[in-house]
Amino acid sequence: MAMETELAAILCGLIMQGEAEVRHDYTAAGRTHFIRIDCETDTHVIEVGLDNRRSAFDSLHQALFAAELTGKLPMIVIVDTNGFEESHEYQVETVAKRAGVSYLTTDKDFLIRWQMTVPFRQNKSVPLFGY
Repeated sequence: MAMETELAAILCGLIMQGEAEVRHDYTAAGRTHFIRIDCETDTHVIEVGLDNRRSAFDSLHQALFAAELTGKLPMIVIVDTNGFEESHEYQVETVAKRAGVSYLTTDKDFLIRWQMTVPFRQNKSVPLFGY
């Protein structure tokens, strides 16, 4: 199975037209620290999580903190790996809506197929039906 970072890169680069793993520095307690945003576009900071994993809860915190640092809108995208919404997804979606954070889901297999078919969508000279 594809890892979260690989799926986030597909989503970010091929679908959201953003930049993956963007670093942002900040200062706390007189020291410089940094965060990495899964995906950043001109308007949004996007955190990507996998379904039914406790780490998906971190997506909300990370998206809100990144939005504060950048002045952009926060978004969470949960990658569904099994075809149904489980408790972690439900909780993240519920809290994201309450906090005013955009929330989307996408299917792992869709992301992989999208990546595999990029050359066909980019090559406009190939006839769609072979004639």
